[in-house]
Amino acid sequence: MSALFNFQSLLLVILLLTCTCTYVRALFPSLVDRNKTGFMGIFFMSARIGERLSPYVSLACLVMAVTI
Repeated sequence: MSALFNFQSLLLVILLLTCTCTYVRALFPSLVDRNKTGFMGIFFMSARIGERLSPYVSLACLVMAVTI
């Protein structure tokens, strides 16, 4: 079953995307910051969400780890 049809897998993919983009932006800010619009802007937005909502993202990671 793909992640599009399983809600828990879709949430996991979104959570991992947010965490990964935040980590990459911390290491290489120019890589993520140069694409603020268009399709590649999804990575910039998810990195921004990970930075600003880091306590909630980490709590979501813990909850997802327990459920899996």
